Amino acid sequence: MLPSLKAAFALLSLLELISSRPLTTTSPKRKLSEITHRIQQLNSGVQVPCNDTRVAQVAFTDRKLSEQELLCQAATALTKVTRCKKDYEPFIVNLQSLHGKMNCSLSNENEIYLRNFLPELGNFTQGMYRRLATSAAQ
Repeated sequence: MLPSLKAAFALLSLLELISSRPLTTTSPKRKLSEITHRIQQLNSGVQVPCNDTRVAQVAFTDRKLSEQELLCQAATALTKVTRCKKDYEPFIVNLQSLHGKMNCSLSNENEIYLRNFLPELGNFTQGMYRRLATSAAQ
């Protein structure tokens, strides 16, 4: 009885550990898809968590900046959200792994509400996903 109880407890502990970690994916396409999907999930709810929080605006349409720089800036902007950190941690993890752990600078001069930032990030990551899919098909 005691060994089976220990095994059951170990299994439950393992399940809890796995479920508390964000999904880690390997391919960039998969990570971009996950970011876009999570944004759609948040936007389909009644209200985006901490939607009135202001974050630094990222110029996703600035062609002078590389995609890695923009991903880095987006991750940096989201790390400033402290009240709803759990909701945005999966975004930060995936964005950081996509930009290759580079350091970037982000000005807080222009700020935007989180509820407006997320659709911009979603459009950007969706565009990156489509470009990756197109280049893989060729």
